[in-house]
Amino acid sequence: MDTDTPRTEPTARSRRSYVGPGSTREPARPQVSAELIAALAARLRPRDTWLLELLHEHRVLTTAQICDLAFTSISAATHRMLTLWRLRAVERFRPSVPAGSAPLHYVLGPAGAAILADRRGMSTAEFGYRPDHAMALASSARLAHLVGSHTLFTSLIAHARAHPGTELKEWWSERRCAAMWGRIVRPDGYGTWRQDGHRVSFFTEYDTGTEPLNRLLAKIGDYTALAEMTGITDTPALFVLPNPTRERHLHAHTHPNLPLVATTTPTALQAAGGPAGPAWQPTQATYRRQRLIDLSALTRTTEVQP
Repeated sequence: MDTDTPRTEPTARSRRSYVGPGSTREPARPQVSAELIAALAARLRPRDTWLLELLHEHRVLTTAQICDLAFTSISAATHRMLTLWRLRAVERFRPSVPAGSAPLHYVLGPAGAAILADRRGMSTAEFGYRPDHAMALASSARLAHLVGSHTLFTSLIAHARAHPGTELKEWWSERRCAAMWGRIVRPDGYGTWRQDGHRVSFFTEYDTGTEPLNRLLAKIGDYTALAEMTGITDTPALFVLPNPTRERHLHAHTHPNLPLVATTTPTALQAAGGPAGPAWQPTQATYRRQRLIDLSALTRTTEVQP
């Protein structure tokens, strides 16, 4: 190599930015075709297919959540998702926010949907995928709620990746929960956490603070009805509340004889090192905050079978 050859920096005109605001030139993406789907199938790794399945089940994930799920850095996650976006396996958007810039949000793309449909022996139409429905989340009023609810689960998966002996065994979406229990209660999610030979199954409720307190108390009543009608008495309902004041008010109005409810806040989650740690305050008694797995000691531990 000739080390004396001067290097020239790329000009602003020649530099390209493919991710983030301020992009000047995006490479043209190919149209969805049998050739593109075949090329995508040849390049998909098992991790990619798993992420596509999660996007199908849970509708939307941010770059940080995808990093928690499957990567060691935001840079690696961004790079791989860029590849999948170029192949139309995923679509992406940045929702508008009052200040600053929101992270990239990813939804299932048409080529990715075709791959998942083929795995099920279905056509894309039979699979039920519609690009306009997927991208409608970009302007949905429920987007922040959906992403916030997902963070609890993706944080547990990130914890399990770093701590042998722990595992998020199940993660059900809001839609799957509604199909199972929707006549009685509609959780934001359902999961099963395993740690050191113990396990606890749980429902989740992600509260943004926009609903009146009476609505939260009514949800607790719905879980009481679920326990009475189905015998599911060993699965706590976990409420993520926006601030300590909201948490204190909920505890003050919750009857101690109701099924187990435990609450947390962003501050408590940060102090506990995430949702696996001692972030959860049961409402039934004056317990100190518990680890998620410790809630299994307060209930019987029979898993809910689909």
